[in-house]
Amino acid sequence: MSLNGVGILAAIIIGGLAGWLAERFMNSEMGLFMNIVLGILGAIVLNFILAAFGMTYTGWLAYLVIGFIGACLLIAAGRAVRR
Repeated sequence: MSLNGVGILAAIIIGGLAGWLAERFMNSEMGLFMNIVLGILGAIVLNFILAAFGMTYTGWLAYLVIGFIGACLLIAAGRAVRR
């Protein structure tokens, strides 16, 4: 599993921050655990999608941006499924 050049602990912290930012941006109410999960899963999913197109990024800032965008996409997909 690629973590874009960050360690496991840093991935959890950055993923939590990305999930929290996505929660605020998407006006969603979730807990701390879901923020961390959405941030990390969002980063993994979007990183996989970008890698399929030949784009790769490394570093904590890229992980934060990719995690934020990926978490926003997961929140939007969750809302679409629930409706």
